[in-house]
Amino acid sequence: MRPKPLPQSDGHERIAPLAKLPVFWNLSGKRAVIAGGSDGAAWKAELLQACGAKVELYCETGELGETMKAFIERTALTHHAHPWHCSIFAGASLALADCETDDEARAFFCAARAAGVPVNVIDNPAYCQFQFGSIVNRSPVIVSISTDGAAPIVAQAIRQRIETLLPPALKQWASLAQSLREAVNRRLSPGPARRLFWERFVAKSLSTNEPPGEETADRLLNTAEQIASLPPTGSVTLVGAGPGDAELLTLKAMRALQAADVILFDDLVSPEVLELARREAKRFLVGKRGGRESCRQDDINDMMVRFAKAGKRVVRLKSGDPMIFGRAGEEIARLQSEGIAVDVVPGITAASAMAASLKTSLTNRDHAQQVRFVTGHSRNYELPRTVDWASLASANQTSIFYMGGRMAGQIEQRLRENGMTPDTPVVVMSSVSRPQEQRWAGPLGSLPDAMGTIGVDEPVLIGVGAVFGTVSGGCVLSDEIGRQEQVSRMI
Repeated sequence: MRPKPLPQSDGHERIAPLAKLPVFWNLSGKRAVIAGGSDGAAWKAELLQACGAKVELYCETGELGETMKAFIERTALTHHAHPWHCSIFAGASLALADCETDDEARAFFCAARAAGVPVNVIDNPAYCQFQFGSIVNRSPVIVSISTDGAAPIVAQAIRQRIETLLPPALKQWASLAQSLREAVNRRLSPGPARRLFWERFVAKSLSTNEPPGEETADRLLNTAEQIASLPPTGSVTLVGAGPGDAELLTLKAMRALQAADVILFDDLVSPEVLELARREAKRFLVGKRGGRESCRQDDINDMMVRFAKAGKRVVRLKSGDPMIFGRAGEEIARLQSEGIAVDVVPGITAASAMAASLKTSLTNRDHAQQVRFVTGHSRNYELPRTVDWASLASANQTSIFYMGGRMAGQIEQRLRENGMTPDTPVVVMSSVSRPQEQRWAGPLGSLPDAMGTIGVDEPVLIGVGAVFGTVSGGCVLSDEIGRQEQVSRMI
């Protein structure tokens, strides 16, 4: 029978060139040999044992490192207290060595190849038939990253990013899926029903830190048909995007962004944070800024309800922390009245980022026994009428005014009218944690003039209290941000 001809090329590569073929290799019960007693060899031995391999080490006792000695003592590794020789490769599935000289590496490599055993000489790519990637372990879910040995630090950075996206409980959920697969396939015929069941299973497993309970398997099997036939159910998660720096986003926030179908975001949310969201998610800017055309809160509430009732996973992405001056209460109340599941993921509020940038404790025990977060304007974009200014003007506390840039002159006036001295330390910061971050430090009496320097176009925080007495005066670009920009330009 003649083989079928290959389809004609359309001029486009079906698979782009690969530096190496990624292969997941079953070593359970297979013999693996290692030569050398270094720390690197110990790590590889531990990795192979974790895969179920029967590891045999060839190394004189006097050449064992402390890490390898400890590993031998606590595991079932077989230690042959003599150097390797050509006969060790018989029956081996894999061979590793940590060699001190190039001649020894070449000898080990050639001997293993002559025996037909795949070989790797640690940290010597010229004598490696295969390489170890950087691993994310949620076994049976395993992710391995390779840069073909060119940039291991890049592989480690990618691994760290993936680690943040995959909840630790995915290990247990994946094991559960493995155990349920045949039973689910018997209950649900191939096609939309089976696919929908597994889509909902996966959505659950990637959105929770809680492992499945002992009763989960029975419950899923007993309700498999029902799960597969239920109409799509939506939800809303209020997510704190932090002050702007994407690296300040929480792990739970990143997972929510990666799972979202729809994202409704404020215009204070930085582009860097949005870059971490799921590419397929639809994004809608619903920002509200003082003195600018804004989306009405009722319209935002209606959008969340509409998308959630259409079965979408909605993320309401707010700068800072959603529960601090973010109208979260109004949104939660509306969603609950509509019977829509709602969750909240806290974020780093701007005041915390401000303290970190200044390296100043807001509750330095020599100066402040309490901290107050105060909104700098009301719904009518004027100073709130219910603020207790006499209390704010008292000593031994730190006050942080949010969104107070345009009200800075009035804030200074009210505090002084209620007894605060004009030399009280004040810090004004705009765009906290962002590349354009600026700060001004000086006395309360100069606060109105400071706003002429800082400006009110970017988000502004005003900190008042003795804890800011050590902050350098004047208006400066953050030193740390400046160093980061310098490194960025160099690279």
